[in-house]
This record gives sequence, structure tokens and C-alpha cells, in this order.
Amino acid sequence: MAALATASRVAFVFIPYFKAITGVIMITGIAFGAQAGFLTGAIAAFASNFFYGQGPYTPWQMFAYGAGGLLAGFLFAKGRLPRKPVVMGVFGFLTTLLLVGPLLDTCSVFLELSVINVWTAWPRYVSGFWVNLSQGVCTFLTMVIFGNPLLEKLDRVKVQYGMMEDEDGL
Repeated sequence: MAALATASRVAFVFIPYFKAITGVIMITGIAFGAQAGFLTGAIAAFASNFFYGQGPYTPWQMFAYGAGGLLAGFLFAKGRLPRKPVVMGVFGFLTTLLLVGPLLDTCSVFLELSVINVWTAWPRYVSGFWVNLSQGVCTFLTMVIFGNPLLEKLDRVKVQYGMMEDEDGL
């Protein structure tokens, strides 16, 4: 799933700030749980930066994308939220806009500003809003269009290979 998330980021290189990576990461979290969601996000961010370039922002991306996958895995686990396309899409949009994006904006604040305070930081968050909005829309579309088909395939993989079972086989 990390390879698919990486490919989904690289595939849309021609459309600035419109990457399906967050949606794929969240779908992984929904299918396999919070830990798998976090790991997929962290690995996908690291791997995709071999195409985009590694830098001091890479750990921030790993954490931000991982946090999105972790939250998706936690909230959709055990039916806390229904696995319906619109619910997943709205969740993905809001999480990208309010969690993943601001975490990445915080990276910009710490890496680019010599003086950090409210007056120097708020323009970073305001200018990042439009990028986060674009990412949120892409995440929404990814989860609405590809959410159910991917979840069906991943559920079949879990059953076929006995993944996510207890020691008793339940």
C-alpha cells in the first residue's frame, strides 16, 4: 500500500498540490487499522521523496501523512464511523485540511522562520490554506471514487491470508 500511495503522489506530478497520496494512506488505515495507516503514511512520504527530493521536511511529511492514516484507522475501526464513500470522503477532506496540512505548515514555520511568534507564523498558515484545500479536495475525490473498490480488494486479501486475526483465528 505504501508503494501505491507513493505512485499516487508521483502520478499527479503535473497538477500542483493535487496528490492522491493522503487518500490512499487513509484507505489503508481504514482497511488494516491505525498502525498500518501510520506506517503506510510514513513509508510513502519517505519513498515518494526519492522522486521529489529528500530534505529536512521529510520527517515532518512522514509524521503528517502517518497521522492521517492513524486517525483514519482509529476512527473507522470497529464501526466508529461507517465505511461509506461520502463519510470517508468528508473525513479525508477535513483531516487533510485541519490536521495533515497544518502539520506540514508547521514544518514551514520551524524550518523557514528565524523568529517564531504569532505574527510571523500566521501568514504561513494562511498561505498554506489553499494548498491544503486542494489536497483536501483530491483526498475527498480519491476516497469517494476509489474507497469502496480498494476496501473490497483489501478485505479479500485480509480473509485470504488470514490477516488481522486473533491468536484464536477470530
